Amino acid sequence: MQFLMLVYTDTTLLDAVPAEEYDTMMRGCLEHADELHAEGKLCGSRQLEAPATARTIRTRNGRTTVVDGPFAETKEMLAGFNLIEADSFEEAVRIAAEFPWSRTGSIEVRPIRDMDAVRHRVGAAKPHHAVGSEAL
Repeated sequence: MQFLMLVYTDTTLLDAVPAEEYDTMMRGCLEHADELHAEGKLCGSRQLEAPATARTIRTRNGRTTVVDGPFAETKEMLAGFNLIEADSFEEAVRIAAEFPWSRTGSIEVRPIRDMDAVRHRVGAAKPHHAVGSEAL
């Protein structure tokens, strides 16, 4: 089973972490990610740039608007994600808890929906070039 770990960071808490401690946390995080990748548990991960670099696109009544930044004002920002393989939801939660970022925000763990099953249910053909039905 695949799970997406959405890593949220509270910038107030993160900014309070001394630079040296942050570097230690990040180094440990990257080393742990490398271990999980070697075990076949981590499929991919990315850090996101700051919310100020984002654009939110919304279409309503045939009109598309684009606004700077995230759509919702929140205390925590989406900082990155990890796509993991786990045998159960419990294992996915355990893996998420091993990362340090729950101390400066939160980590949301969500199961990945089987898009091939969705395609089958709605009668959509699988494209010939499909790699894993990543696109929605």
